[in-house]
Amino acid sequence: MTGTLGGALEARGIPSQPEKLTGRARGEIVKRDGVLEIDRIAVRYEIEIPAGKREEAERALENHVENCPVARTLMPCVEIEWEAEIREV
Repeated sequence: MTGTLGGALEARGIPSQPEKLTGRARGEIVKRDGVLEIDRIAVRYEIEIPAGKREEAERALENHVENCPVARTLMPCVEIEWEAEIREV
């Protein structure tokens, strides 16, 4: 998801080098019928953007999960949520 978001930001003229975009994922694992399963994934992004690019960054965030191949594969059985802290510099 972070790679997809990075590409979406770059397409909107927002740099996403490692120091500009970080993502931390946390998974929740449950046991069903004696088997461990990933039930939920939560991602927290920290994004540093140029001043005046907030609208573009928010648009990239709104659409990145639906455009991520891994997220789309997991969504039928794994809840995916995200949050972001955007800092304008």
